Amino acid sequence: MNTKLLAAAAALVLPGTALAQAPASPGVRPPAKPEAATAVEGVTVTSDATAMRTSIDRRSYSVANDLSARTGSIADALRNIPSVEVDVQGNISLRGDANVTILIDGKPSGMFSGDGKADALQQLPADQIDRVEVMTNPSAAFRPDGTAGIINLVTKKTRKAGGNGSVRLNASSDGRYNGGVSGSFNQDKLSLSGDVGYRHDAQKFRSSSERATRALATAPWLESIQKSLAEGDGDSLNLRGNLDYDLDAKTRVSGELRYRGMAMDMDSTETFQGKTAAGIVNRSYQRASNFKMDRDNAEAKATWRRQFKGSEHELVASVGYEVTNSGRDLRAFTDNSFTADEYETSSFSIDQSQTNVALDYSRPLGGNAKLKTGFDLDLGQSNDYDNRGARGPTPGGLTVDPSRTNRFVYDQSVYAGYVTLERPFGDVTVQGGLRVEQVQIDTDQITSRLKNSNDYLRAYPSLFVSYSLSDDQQLRANFSRRVQRPQAQDLNPYRVYQDPFNFRAGNPDLKPQVTDSYELGWQYRKGQAYYLATAYYRQSTKGVTDVVRDLGGGVLLTTKENLGESRNGGLELVANGRLTSTLTYSLSGNLFWNEIDAANLGFARTRSGTAVSGRGSLNWQVTPADFVQISGFTSGKRLTPQGHREPVQMLNLGYRRKVSDKLSFVVTAQDALDTFRDAVITDTPTLRDRTERLPRIRALFFGLTYNFGGGRPRPQGFDFDTGATPVGG
Repeated sequence: MNTKLLAAAAALVLPGTALAQAPASPGVRPPAKPEAATAVEGVTVTSDATAMRTSIDRRSYSVANDLSARTGSIADALRNIPSVEVDVQGNISLRGDANVTILIDGKPSGMFSGDGKADALQQLPADQIDRVEVMTNPSAAFRPDGTAGIINLVTKKTRKAGGNGSVRLNASSDGRYNGGVSGSFNQDKLSLSGDVGYRHDAQKFRSSSERATRALATAPWLESIQKSLAEGDGDSLNLRGNLDYDLDAKTRVSGELRYRGMAMDMDSTETFQGKTAAGIVNRSYQRASNFKMDRDNAEAKATWRRQFKGSEHELVASVGYEVTNSGRDLRAFTDNSFTADEYETSSFSIDQSQTNVALDYSRPLGGNAKLKTGFDLDLGQSNDYDNRGARGPTPGGLTVDPSRTNRFVYDQSVYAGYVTLERPFGDVTVQGGLRVEQVQIDTDQITSRLKNSNDYLRAYPSLFVSYSLSDDQQLRANFSRRVQRPQAQDLNPYRVYQDPFNFRAGNPDLKPQVTDSYELGWQYRKGQAYYLATAYYRQSTKGVTDVVRDLGGGVLLTTKENLGESRNGGLELVANGRLTSTLTYSLSGNLFWNEIDAANLGFARTRSGTAVSGRGSLNWQVTPADFVQISGFTSGKRLTPQGHREPVQMLNLGYRRKVSDKLSFVVTAQDALDTFRDAVITDTPTLRDRTERLPRIRALFFGLTYNFGGGRPRPQGFDFDTGATPVGG
């Protein structure tokens, strides 16, 4: 990991102060006299930690009683959240759309963007996540990136007087382990907090690809099969330090520094065999390789918050700087049966940095109306991609391969302003919003000496309407316009080498995908019973998707293309409730329909399909000290532009024992039935491929948590950014 970034992150954690979980900054106003928890922006706050909270533009799910989140990764926690799906490789989707923006405490993070997003979700621990907010139609106060919507990971921020903290240790039966220390100190005007977390993963997975290609639709098929086994280790480290100081009763200044680092070391063996049309083997190899990856992310942020007279009347100014450095190195030897043997090395590095300045103002107006406005400036988001490759007949005889050596620079600046206005009219509440963004993109394909620029001004409206049928029931309708801008690597036409028969490349001609999203929902809530039914529809133009092409000789190129149009919609049902005094349940299901205009992908007409997915958990409070949980999910067959994905299932079991007020332990069984696997089918007139991935994640986890310190929690009233100002978001 990058030692300079690590040292910078560690320096912020003040000596002599317990490392801790975050206090209420920056999403909580300066403390006043203790008072009862309140509802903000329609958020229902109850004493039940498992309660699902809702507001006019989002749903918030507690993971406090999700035992898999206690011992697992962020990906494990998200798999139990309604509307969310996470596949075998850690790729996330929301109601079937993979264009999801992930925030941490209301702001973007470089760890969850680009090619490394899936790795980060699978390696970073979930034990410091308190709630998951799902915004399928975010308001104009949030960035429009991510046509599927936003997932906001809200970290733990319970504040207690004096010094407090916790120690966490977890280990599994297959060599995985993680742990951490959190703490806080709060006295008068000063609050200090921080935490340290470490996670080690022992990884093993098998994959196979059965492929057939042909040059023309009337030509014979040429078959091949590729199999691989990969084993290795992954490690991640998280550091965070936070300081809040109240200048007076109305003004708070905050400073925070975070560091997230991860590294992976994998050894793999691979076999390949290709045949002629007559079934005679004419291509064959065995390949042994070592793959190393590291990714370091550090960010610093300063916030000034001023509260004015009146509830929810405040001004928040913030400035943040973030840097992400990542690298991948591959060394391989290929034993070819029909051609000369070959040694090869390749490296891929990314240096990213960005500065964000935001100013957000909110105030109540007459008639219980609420105004929010502000600007959000991303100043010079810089991305520098460097690929290097060499090969030769011996380890000492490697020469630089120009076809695998390339440098690409991508710079993007976004200047945005927004306004939202919410007002009740009797039983009807309306919130309208508009966000305007000026985008400037500059690319430089240094190796090919190709430069390009693109700038555009666009507006993104949002509208939310809520109607109270009774104290227990509501109807809701909403609309938002979203955009999926191509990522930096999506625009780089350079072919990135993966293995002898697979390459990836971007497309410099990609256009942003624009999606109009509509929802109509019914909500019922009484006591601990909660029911939700939502019908949704999304219309997209110029959708960005992966496309696989045959380069000849069985070599495939995966690149990006814009679809003509796509439409999808469905019905989502959510039910939470109590069966008995000790038995509670949580269920959700999604009936999903998708239609793709795939004429530019080699199909003569549109393609459509339906899928059914669901998840559920059953919780049993056996005694005041003993808690048992069964949870699982299933995802049905899903249409892709060139084929489909096969169904995926997983079942998890858990048990928690509260030994005392300070000590508890937990046992979880992950993928108890060993059913978690992924299969992607490609079926076009000239390409047939079935790629299956089988990870080894079935394991028992054993965990301990010890809390130290004293004092009662200070009531906060709301989560970060749950109806509060979307700082940097």
